[in-house]
Amino acid sequence: MAVDDELRIYRTGFHTCGYWKDRFARDLLLDPREPRLDAIYPLALSWGFRRSGDMVYRPDCVTCRECKAVRIPVARFEPDRAQRRCLKRNADIQVRVVAAERTDEQFDLYHRYLQARHKDGGMDDHVEIDFDRFMVSDFAQTRFIEMRLAEGAQAGRLLGVAVTDVCEEGLSAVYTFFDPAERYRSLGTFGILEQLAWARREGLPHVYLGYWIAGHPKMDYKRRFKPLETIEQGQWRDLDPEAGT
Repeated sequence: MAVDDELRIYRTGFHTCGYWKDRFARDLLLDPREPRLDAIYPLALSWGFRRSGDMVYRPDCVTCRECKAVRIPVARFEPDRAQRRCLKRNADIQVRVVAAERTDEQFDLYHRYLQARHKDGGMDDHVEIDFDRFMVSDFAQTRFIEMRLAEGAQAGRLLGVAVTDVCEEGLSAVYTFFDPAERYRSLGTFGILEQLAWARREGLPHVYLGYWIAGHPKMDYKRRFKPLETIEQGQWRDLDPEAGT
């Protein structure tokens, strides 16, 4: 689809950075009233944008350029030793793709995850409508990857959910939440590995991981997926192997 000059892009005011509390940030937003968002959103991913609810945004900070949009080229990815161990560790998990429709079970898991991982971070008081507004949108084709125990006395117990958008550009990892008591499983990594497996089965070229920040403890896991591509001046290229080390 050709996108003409009528596409409106707005710049937000300054707000506290979600990653560095001593910094201020601002974003570029695609017009949320744009009727072509269902067609534009896949292109926006390739421009370095990301979705949160109905908002399609990209950081546009004045003095900081540390947020880098990253994606994994599916055909070139091979899991490393640690990722193979993660797959083996979670061999007792059954994975299925379901409709993006919130259940009480999912929301309970989401609430426990936020309380354990992001307490007092502004999201831990989310109620059901906040979950819906954050995870899904009117224009994206969103699916939930559920991770459940496949065996044992607790077979069927929900361990994690990877919220995933599907489009011709690939899969976009919107958000993943999991049982905080199961940290040893590395379910965030497992979720991405399952998204990569799904993209490979469907012949999709990329898995978009949102933004990566060199040296940020919450972002280190993304750098472990290699090769990892980033966009610079409108061109995607492999991230420098020494970046963030």
